Amino acid sequence: MAALATVCAAAAGPQQSNSVFSAAGAARQIQNCKMKAEQAKKTEFLRIAENLRTQLANVQKDKNGCLYNKKSDSRAEYSILEELEHKMSVDRKTEKTKILQQLTKIRDNVKRLQRQLHDVKPTSEFVNKLKEMLEEIENAINTFKDEQRQIYEQLLKDEKTTVNELSIFEKKVELWSTGSSTTERALKLPSARISVNKTLGNHLPEEVVEFERFLQQTGGRQGGWDDWDHQNFLKVWTKHRGRLSYVDEALKYLCGRTKEDVEQHGIWYREFLILQDRKKESIKKWKEKQQREKEENLKKKEKSEKIIQRLQYEEDQMQKAEERRQQQAAISAWEKQKAVTSAMEQASQLKLEEEKEKKKLKECLQQCHMELLVERNTLQKKEEEELEEERES
Repeated sequence: MAALATVCAAAAGPQQSNSVFSAAGAARQIQNCKMKAEQAKKTEFLRIAENLRTQLANVQKDKNGCLYNKKSDSRAEYSILEELEHKMSVDRKTEKTKILQQLTKIRDNVKRLQRQLHDVKPTSEFVNKLKEMLEEIENAINTFKDEQRQIYEQLLKDEKTTVNELSIFEKKVELWSTGSSTTERALKLPSARISVNKTLGNHLPEEVVEFERFLQQTGGRQGGWDDWDHQNFLKVWTKHRGRLSYVDEALKYLCGRTKEDVEQHGIWYREFLILQDRKKESIKKWKEKQQREKEENLKKKEKSEKIIQRLQYEEDQMQKAEERRQQQAAISAWEKQKAVTSAMEQASQLKLEEEKEKKKLKECLQQCHMELLVERNTLQKKEEEELEEERES
């Protein structure tokens, strides 16, 4: 293009040459400005990303030091949170790997298409191949966008649920800090528990709802005891494996607790373990059921997609057949029209030749008539001359 612009400018004269070079220079300046702006944006984005990554690492370090310290008194409660966080981290890495694989596949397909475009061949097979590659890339991009949209919608729902739960916990923390027993009783009203239970019941198995209801009614995961007493109880309980001999030894570590309190707490803890096991088993079955349903839905989806593809293929074939029929009809009509036009031209040519023949014949007849008249006049004149000679003689 630069060489072409130079040649055109030289042919057009010095004035136009200057204008062409100035326009080319302005275009290069604009392109350079755009590249500099994009580079600046990229640098700023990388700087912000690095700062956020550093802040995230510091926050995680502080969190791990506070929550997951093995010497912490609340290690038993925080271990559940640690397991959940580990699971979520593994899920995020898996999701990241999946996304990278999808993007890599799309990128490879695009590069393969670009390589094909470097060597263009004017054949129908080449065009069909390019069309198939474009359709494959478009389908992959649409599938990726749909999956990410579903994930984003689910994340929005989870975020809303988490915000609501955090709001409830914040209210509870405020109540603990103020020590307002009146407000605590208001939060523990049956109506509040019923609403929570209804919400849980709509999404979780019955055993899970029963376990949560049990915790609400009996003072949480420690049965209404503080963390110190409950941890000492667990140590003795674990040591005696739940046998009744634990009661006397537990009283040595539980100041202010009676034998009846320890026995009641033991009864509560047995029921807690039973319900917890039921909950775990129920969640396991529920997950297996969800997995089966997911696989069945996936199979149904694949089956429906195959049906849709087959119907689409049949529709395409019918459309192609109809197009071929229309093309054939158009060709036939054109051939008929051409034949009619040719016949009309031949008839016109024949008529023209016939008129020429008639004209020629008419001219010939006229010429013969004139010759006869001349000949007759000549004979008549000769006869008159002979008669005149006879008279003179």
